[in-house]
Amino acid sequence: MTRILIADDHELVRGAISTYLENASGFEVMQCADLKAALGLITSEGPFDLVLLDFTMPGMTLPEGLTKTIQANAPAPVAMLSGTATPDVARRVLATGAKGFLPKTMAPETLISAVRHILAGDTYAPLRFLESESLRPDAPRLTPRERDVLRGLSDGKSNKEIARDLDLQEVTIKLHVKTLSRKLNARNRTHAAMLGRDLNLI
Repeated sequence: MTRILIADDHELVRGAISTYLENASGFEVMQCADLKAALGLITSEGPFDLVLLDFTMPGMTLPEGLTKTIQANAPAPVAMLSGTATPDVARRVLATGAKGFLPKTMAPETLISAVRHILAGDTYAPLRFLESESLRPDAPRLTPRERDVLRGLSDGKSNKEIARDLDLQEVTIKLHVKTLSRKLNARNRTHAAMLGRDLNLI
């Protein structure tokens, strides 16, 4: 039986996707809520035929978290789920080595089709989504690393925690936070995170 692991911190979403995959296609689905648990399950129960990762769950970073999961589940595929990521992020996810990017806005039938597409050895890339405008016209341009740091701020992490997640020095994170605040015209780190979400930067 095809075995799939879904890692998503939103229990309702995770449960709904799992139930649909099990009922519609007879897949065996395991669930967890963060990256650490996903890596642990891959080590103890895997590799899985497919691992689906939520882009904004605890512990998830790009490219580090995605790369670790791809390496752990090799040679089987890993794909990303997201309801908030921009087309720019989706392109980065695919460039990092994910075998698919699945917007949570897709219809259930499309989700099943995408999963089967990936299980068949292909890469699922939603062209209409990828070719859409990734930023609001008034949004500043951020580097990939600045986006990673902004995502950490959005998760409420300290500079030390973000530095550990991204394998960088804490002083480097402080510099990124300062640059982000300037680019976003933010009063503080919380304001920067709020603006980042409003501008679809994370």
